Amino acid sequence: MASVLIIEDEDIIRNALTRLLERHDYSVASAPSVEEAGDAHDLTSFDVIIADLRLPGASGMEVMRLAPGVATIIMTSYASVRSAVEAMKCGALDYIAKPFDNDELLLAVRRAVKEGRLERQNAALKADLSRDYPVAGIIGDCVPMKRVFERIAKVAPTDTSVLILGESGTGKELVARALHERSRRADGPMIAVNCAAIPDSLIEAELFGHEKGAFTGAVGMRQGLVEAAHGGTLFLDEIGELPLPAQARLLRVLQEGEIRRVGASVSRRVDVRLIAATHRDLGQLVADGAFRDDLYFRINVMEICLPALRERGDDIVDLARYLLERTYKRLKSPPLRFSQETVRCLTRYPWPGNVRELENAIERAVILADSAVITPELMALPDRQDQPREPGRRTAPDLSLEDYFRQFVLEHQDSATETELARRLGISRKALWEKRQRLGIPRPRQRSVDA
Repeated sequence: MASVLIIEDEDIIRNALTRLLERHDYSVASAPSVEEAGDAHDLTSFDVIIADLRLPGASGMEVMRLAPGVATIIMTSYASVRSAVEAMKCGALDYIAKPFDNDELLLAVRRAVKEGRLERQNAALKADLSRDYPVAGIIGDCVPMKRVFERIAKVAPTDTSVLILGESGTGKELVARALHERSRRADGPMIAVNCAAIPDSLIEAELFGHEKGAFTGAVGMRQGLVEAAHGGTLFLDEIGELPLPAQARLLRVLQEGEIRRVGASVSRRVDVRLIAATHRDLGQLVADGAFRDDLYFRINVMEICLPALRERGDDIVDLARYLLERTYKRLKSPPLRFSQETVRCLTRYPWPGNVRELENAIERAVILADSAVITPELMALPDRQDQPREPGRRTAPDLSLEDYFRQFVLEHQDSATETELARRLGISRKALWEKRQRLGIPRPRQRSVDA
């Protein structure tokens, strides 16, 4: 039963409201003033407070300061736009003018009860999440992940630019969201942009906006993604793919706090915090002339390095169990668990696609599972425990990411299609093709046409 406190100095109205709400199964307490209500009750214990604006002593507005977080409805005989705006600014959920309609009041109370409970549930869920998983749901207890958590805790409250480094699929966007949610900008927008997914010819217009007629096809003015992040956080994933002209514009945003839309003659002020991420060696790109050194120094104020999944020890099993539970719930499947053999294979497999590959493998296994147990076969995991080491072949810890990729593709390309290979690696078919070209890994003749 929801509890309501009525603070009203007119006995007739207070008693009528009490009877009305009790008839609709609310638990009701009342008082003629804010002072008496505070003396008699714990104001924060109610689901809803209905307070008259004009009361003897403290105004009804004062109750919102004394009971923060409690849904408050302000009512008055002196309704005006100004007082309504003032009440809403102070945090009132609703504003009702006397004489009020009973149905209108009951509707406002029901809405207040519902929203108040949702807020409390949300706060409880966030508290549970923070307790179980220290940073925005990111799971990890190994030493490298503890260093990541410590770095996030230190840099998140600042406006410092952050560069997140790590292989593809390690969860760089999760770290960026954790930084945003723990910053002073958490109530502002977070705009995430994958620089590799936007064609070079369009990226400046997408990031910085354009004026009507700035180029062929610009039939109207358009706000850019940087401008959309005003007051919040701009996350540029794969910043190493940003073309040099766009890098120059981004540098101006960081140095001067302003942007100029494509085709515009006037600059606009913007207030954004930049978080960038890449799996590439930006220092080498600077040396090669593919990345501006002044921009590199601007974004590389604070680095957060994410370890590859193969370097995280027992975290792999904990993360896999978390992802399994989340996946079977999302897919509305019965509860599932890993077999002991699967757990052993999880820790021995090198995971070249990192967390993204693990997540894809688990989703496929959940879809294919006919029993409550996930086997290595369902996840397409090789059992490497008894496999002899081939002469001249390096073990997992000795391999670079590109060597892992090459070894994985060569081992599985005869038994898997390009689509299956890409899915198991946690990348797109286009990315698989591009890596094949760059590393010189030809496709086998019998699979030159992939069904």
